[in-house]
Amino acid sequence: MPSLATMYVYKPMSGHNLMQAIARVNRVFQDKEGGLVVDYVGIAAALKQAMNDYTTRDKKNYGDTDISKVAYPKFLEKLSVCRDFFHGYDYWKFLSGSDLEKAKMIAGGVNFILGKKIADHDLPENERTQNIYIKEALLLRQSLSLCGSLVDEASRNEASFFDAVRTVIVRLQSGGTGKKFTLPEVNERINELLKHSIRSEGVMNLFSDAGTEFSLFDPKFLEEVASMKERNLAVELLKKLISEQVSIYRRTNLVKSEKFSEIIHSAMNRYLYGMLTNEEVIQELLKLAKDIAAANAEGEALGLNTEELAFYDALTKPQAVKDFYDHEELIAITKELTDLLRKNRTIDWQKKESARAGMRKLVKRLLKRHKYPPEGMETAVQTVMSQCEMWADNITMV
Repeated sequence: MPSLATMYVYKPMSGHNLMQAIARVNRVFQDKEGGLVVDYVGIAAALKQAMNDYTTRDKKNYGDTDISKVAYPKFLEKLSVCRDFFHGYDYWKFLSGSDLEKAKMIAGGVNFILGKKIADHDLPENERTQNIYIKEALLLRQSLSLCGSLVDEASRNEASFFDAVRTVIVRLQSGGTGKKFTLPEVNERINELLKHSIRSEGVMNLFSDAGTEFSLFDPKFLEEVASMKERNLAVELLKKLISEQVSIYRRTNLVKSEKFSEIIHSAMNRYLYGMLTNEEVIQELLKLAKDIAAANAEGEALGLNTEELAFYDALTKPQAVKDFYDHEELIAITKELTDLLRKNRTIDWQKKESARAGMRKLVKRLLKRHKYPPEGMETAVQTVMSQCEMWADNITMV
């Protein structure tokens, strides 16, 4: 059942009936911070009396519930804290500028907070600037949701800026989860934050001409990222996009997952410890993005689909294997192996060890028939077996 966000009151209510009705709309849920009551009959006095009658226990447990005495001072406190984070960054064009200027202020603000990363690299996660900022900006947003009617327009706009920056940073940090970072979603979120305080026409875009989704394989988008003035933001975007692709490989292609994970981990470590400049790490990440795009196209050149390419990569991980076997033989083993697994994967694969053992036996028998691996490369079998198990663990039964 969907959460109730708006309640229209068209008949008189009082006492516990009124409290029960209001309770249906004031519950928080995921991104819902509260509800809206549209009063057609004038229940304000009755609601105030009901609140006095039925919140005595809450007052004892939680203190004064007057938003002007509790929530509003907390809002002002967190607003001041967030301002301190941006000491040295002039974001005031966000309050009165055009949509494009507002978007640039948000991108610049994200870049400014992310710029603290190198100085914080040896601190625990919960003490790093961007993580503390996320926490404080969220508290600002929550306090504003409680006392919005008391906040002036300028402060509301300023709080919207801080929360927009927080939103983008949080989404950038979610890299590697497979969760896509889409422009419509970000722009919708930002416009939602601003709609009560800013007259805004059109959509605010963080990037001038990107499509509906950031794509690692869109040369035009990569070129735009490479030329961004906000270099810290460019690093985080590239890192996120690559991490998303690596997360896919983590479920489908063992060899490429290990290869690309190691490269990005090495590059980011050297960046964080000051061994690479912004420019140098961006170039490394752009090269890695192009390598991943080329790797995705490799299967087509070999006549293999994505699934078959993963097994081909596992079979040919030792470079000497390609020198030992004919190309046609490697392709034949790849296709036969893929077909064998598809025909023999059982529904109890993840529940019964006997099913897994049977699968391993079939794979080893196939490899032995093809005299794989060459002498002295016995460890290659383990790579193939691990890829087979990864496939079986993640493929959907049809």
